[in-house]
Amino acid sequence: MTYLPATSRRAALVTGASRGIGRAIALRLAADGFDVAIGYAGNAARAEETVAAARAAGAHAIAVQGDVAQAPDVARLFDAAQQAFGRLDVVVNSAGIMTLNPVAPAGVEAFDQTIATNLRGAFLVLGEAAARLGQGGRIIALSTSVIARAFPGYGPYIAAKAGVEGLVRVLANELRGRGITVNAVAPGPVATDLFFDGKSEEQVAQLAKLAPLERLGTPDDIAGAVAFLAGPDGAWVNAQVLRANGGYA
Repeated sequence: MTYLPATSRRAALVTGASRGIGRAIALRLAADGFDVAIGYAGNAARAEETVAAARAAGAHAIAVQGDVAQAPDVARLFDAAQQAFGRLDVVVNSAGIMTLNPVAPAGVEAFDQTIATNLRGAFLVLGEAAARLGQGGRIIALSTSVIARAFPGYGPYIAAKAGVEGLVRVLANELRGRGITVNAVAPGPVATDLFFDGKSEEQVAQLAKLAPLERLGTPDDIAGAVAFLAGPDGAWVNAQVLRANGGYA
């Protein structure tokens, strides 16, 4: 189905939106009145499910496949969103992977893969957003609250996400005078497939108890924080990292 540009509505591009936190963000933005482009890496069926749910919420929505670590793919994501909606107001980079490896030479391939997706991908998406968005635009990246915990095995993931937080602050300054905000949301443990992968029930239970609220976050918890930054009430928040973690760190 082809939609004509909906110039009276705002439009958002969300990467990594076929499942988990990215999906929740896309659907929350759809409910808040945004048309949404669903960026995904490989699972077309899951992406189309997100598109269908966004349309059910009243949004125009499309799915666009692309690897955020590849500059041509990132450009194509943005081209597709702007062609479909005639505008682009909000960009959320939620695409990411998490592998657990010690800081050791044997883990360098996993390190390189994590850096490519989580940090290089953020660099490309944020940079493309900076080139495309106009006055009042919002750029939001996903970081992680595990940075403050420094758990063994999280070295590659923490290194990449710490880099993302640095990029957010630098880009906010580079966009001085253009009326575009750049922020990050740093979730604590959130009940997603990415979080559960490779963890035992005992480990999950321990992590759930770390925050004073004594539960795992939900994708909707994080989507609410992103929606705040993307909406009118977040207009004066810039170059910040919002740690949505229940007091975890």
